[in-house]
Amino acid sequence: MKIEKIIELDGLGELVLKKDSRFKRLSLRMAPNKGIWLNVPYHLAWQTAIEFAQTHKDWILKNRSRIQAKEKQNLFFDSNTVFKTKYHELKMNPTQENRVRASVKQGIIQINYPVNFDLNTEGFQDFIKHMIIETLRKEARQVLPKRLADLASRFGFKYNKVSIRNASTRWGSCSGDNNISLNLHLMRLPEHLIDMVLLHELCHTIEKNHSKSFWDLLAKVCDQLPEKRKEMKAYSTHF
Repeated sequence: MKIEKIIELDGLGELVLKKDSRFKRLSLRMAPNKGIWLNVPYHLAWQTAIEFAQTHKDWILKNRSRIQAKEKQNLFFDSNTVFKTKYHELKMNPTQENRVRASVKQGIIQINYPVNFDLNTEGFQDFIKHMIIETLRKEARQVLPKRLADLASRFGFKYNKVSIRNASTRWGSCSGDNNISLNLHLMRLPEHLIDMVLLHELCHTIEKNHSKSFWDLLAKVCDQLPEKRKEMKAYSTHF
């Protein structure tokens, strides 16, 4: 049996605690695009795991920085890069101008730069990512809250507030008081996977952990769940 719990620690932010009967000892784990989490033996109290995380705060902060630096190396943008959101496509456009410009209109995120411009110039790749992130944020605010409300109405779920974030590892989360946070990178997924994530968080308004009851509830409202979860592995919150 597996159970997950998300905690908020001062100076650390969100940390995922995972309980599993297979875990023999308390241990911190990390991986690119998955972040840092804590494996907790089933018999241990949550508070014991929280205290363990607090005593290893320096280790977590150091290794979180290493992971984030590695994740930033995932994609290099140049004129051959193909990158699409739900409603926009990136277009890298070398021009005769001597400056860098960007615009977002008519479904195109256009980055203009000089023909002989060094794409490794400090800050340029981050500038492109910033333009993409802000485009995703706008799309997400227009689409996700309405879709969440539609699904909640259809299946009888109730939640408090919804927010849009650029989270580093999680597609979504649901707090103890049923505030739902959704990752703006959902706008890079096909609609059936977006719905799966939204339904996942709505189910957490009733079942607060990943117990068998949770997965049974999600399977009732989300058809072909095993296939969708497998398909989801091909996507990441990073680019």
